[in-house]
Amino acid sequence: MENTIYIEYSFTVLPLQPATDILIAELGEVGFESFVENETGVLAYIQKEEFVEGMIDSIEILRNTDFTISFEKKEIEQENWNATWEENFSPILVGEHCSVRAPFHKKPQVTYDIVIEPKMSFGTGHHETTHMMLQMILDHDFEGKSVLDMGSGTGVLAILAAMKGATNVEAIDIDNWCYHNAMENVERNNVQVSVFEGDVTLLKGVKLYDVVLANINRNILINDIPAYAKCLKPNGILFVSGFYEDDIFAISEICNSCGLKFEKNITRNNWVAVKYVF
Repeated sequence: MENTIYIEYSFTVLPLQPATDILIAELGEVGFESFVENETGVLAYIQKEEFVEGMIDSIEILRNTDFTISFEKKEIEQENWNATWEENFSPILVGEHCSVRAPFHKKPQVTYDIVIEPKMSFGTGHHETTHMMLQMILDHDFEGKSVLDMGSGTGVLAILAAMKGATNVEAIDIDNWCYHNAMENVERNNVQVSVFEGDVTLLKGVKLYDVVLANINRNILINDIPAYAKCLKPNGILFVSGFYEDDIFAISEICNSCGLKFEKNITRNNWVAVKYVF
């Protein structure tokens, strides 16, 4: 795998919340693919070949006088990512039974100990959406279930589903770096997960799943939920996140049109994760 060059933006944000969450959401919409939150703000990354001069000018929160946001820009190679990440990454606990940590962290006494090295992939569990999706998985019975994780990033959601007894787990991400990283993390956690590189077009007429997990963003979800619905078995379940509470209506509208009914949601700092069922 060739060594891709990334553009790193280091944002200093005052006050941190809710500005950091809004900033990450807006950056994700224009193509930034990985984020590391820290005590002063957030580091945001986009592949150099995807970066367009002036794209930062479209980020509305930078013009919001309620917040003070400054930033610095530099190039960074993938091989330097782990050093950057280790400086900002701390282990997390989801509920009482699940941890997400790096290989260099001490092993905790929990039922589900997930070890990841995210590199340039999204999904350390620190962001509200990943944390809530992990929480949803913890609260659901996955024993013997077939599971699809769309936009899998580090593979952390698929890994937890496999740890909880899912017997046929597949993970898909469009990004080549995420694809390779997820495979590494699957091996690192000694679970059975099949990882594929691609997008929603991989789903056409392939197979059916008991559960679909999708932690992406509002626009992609609205576009792709019909394809997810076609992949669900009768009584199947769709867990989605990557959007705000205000977006539930739009997401529910497209789900309802596909025969999926809202069952419940959880929130965390205005972000939301929702469960839909056939």
